[in-house]
Amino acid sequence: MGILYLVATPLGNLEDITWRAVRILREVSLIAAEDTRTTGKLLKHFEISCPLVSYHDYSKPEQGQRIIEALAQGDVALVSDAGTPLLSDPGYELVQLAIAQGVQVVSIPGPSALLTALPVSGLPINQFLFGGFLPRKASQRQQWLEQFKAQEITLIFYESPHRIKETLGEMVEILGADRLVAVCRELTKLHEEIWRGTLGAAYQEWSVREPRGEFTLVVAGATPAPTWNESQVQAALAQAKQAGLSSKDAARQVATQSGWAKREVYRLTDNIK
Repeated sequence: MGILYLVATPLGNLEDITWRAVRILREVSLIAAEDTRTTGKLLKHFEISCPLVSYHDYSKPEQGQRIIEALAQGDVALVSDAGTPLLSDPGYELVQLAIAQGVQVVSIPGPSALLTALPVSGLPINQFLFGGFLPRKASQRQQWLEQFKAQEITLIFYESPHRIKETLGEMVEILGADRLVAVCRELTKLHEEIWRGTLGAAYQEWSVREPRGEFTLVVAGATPAPTWNESQVQAALAQAKQAGLSSKDAARQVATQSGWAKREVYRLTDNIK
């Protein structure tokens, strides 16, 4: 059996392709592409002649099987329209199928919007969470964002120009207007832009601008909640009760301030005179 190569291709600037990627694309017997027209332009630029077949999110299972069968005749390269295959791009099922068939899978590293945006964001990069493309439906998108709300590490999302305004608005509502964000647009292309500020300001910015190009959003993680000891919680409860708050309202307020669970704070209200 041949080797299945996962080849990263440029996001926009063709100079970003690696020598190794060009060599592999020249040597393989077949290239499976997300869009054969897009990949055809890349191959023409580098004067690469190789048979092309389509492989995308809507490909039938039989197409994946045909690609596996082609590996009996030689090596195959899988490419997406731009960046690294499988990162919010097609290919996961094909790789699973190849592994099940005992095919060697080799990754040819290179361009990735995720790793291009992260270092220039100005946000912490020692730990991060990649959320990929958010769901298209607003209700599902909001539920998705709720899952990330408490994460204290940097968050990264992809978004299309058609939904960027709505997504930023929902991030303001769910993650908070004061969260820092880097809005990265048209990465490596002629009109590349890195916009930095708060989510609230970003929403205002793209409410009046016409968004163009694909977006990568790098969002600051949640601020770690302060954690008080029991004496501090009891003192804050006593102060809240003295100010006239009910036990329920006092517990809610102190839970927010202290980082304690509301039920644990409420349990201590019985001890407050």
